[in-house]
Amino acid sequence: MIHPTALVDPKAEIGENVDIGPYSVIEKRVSLGEGTKIGPHVVMREGTHIGKRCQIYQFSSIGEAPQALAYKGEPTLLQVGDDNIIREYVTLHRGSVKGGGKTVLGNENFIMAYSHIAHDCQVGNHVVMANGATLAGHILIEDHAIIGGLAAIHQFCRVGTHAIISGLTGVSQDVPPYTMAAGDRAKLFGLNTIGLKRAKFSEETLKALKKAYRIIFRSCLTLEKSIKNIAEDDIFQIPEVQHLLQFIQHSKRGICR
Repeated sequence: MIHPTALVDPKAEIGENVDIGPYSVIEKRVSLGEGTKIGPHVVMREGTHIGKRCQIYQFSSIGEAPQALAYKGEPTLLQVGDDNIIREYVTLHRGSVKGGGKTVLGNENFIMAYSHIAHDCQVGNHVVMANGATLAGHILIEDHAIIGGLAAIHQFCRVGTHAIISGLTGVSQDVPPYTMAAGDRAKLFGLNTIGLKRAKFSEETLKALKKAYRIIFRSCLTLEKSIKNIAEDDIFQIPEVQHLLQFIQHSKRGICR
């Protein structure tokens, strides 16, 4: 159902069973997948593509132009997958030409009130962003990451899968997969053990990750030497350990320690 007070451009693509609430604005070049529900007073700008069964709450700004000084009005995109919950006052911005032209939010994410996802971010699946969490531009968030309330992540940083970042944390370097980060400037406080257990990681995997964490972050070895030691150890056969090492080796901003 489209409320009579909603402004929906004739060139918008509206799927079946889509609800659009009072006073919402849906511009041209917007597509809404089947079963998606748009609350009242939502603004959805052109270049926005929303998947199926998403819930977008009141006063959200979806697909607005990037907050980038270099942006000159070029057509860019915001791509949102299926089954996402986007709460009140969330802001999701389109990509910029210099950043590839597309901001992506995957499937089954929970983006809580007042959160912000800036231009050219790539957010995976099953990610939780608590109230007021903020992503600057060009950030990569892997699947199952949790970002606490009022946490702020610097542009071009990466957050690994199953990592958890505490509230009020400033992140200026990459947060490795499976770890916990907290502090005024993010520091590591071990593995996200409770989260990994809830995700039903095997005991073998947990033991391997704990050993790898100790070697990399709690030994006196250089990063190069610690990675070499792990590569020669039996734990390197565990896929999660391999992913941890690959994530670290591909870091451009450095790793939180």
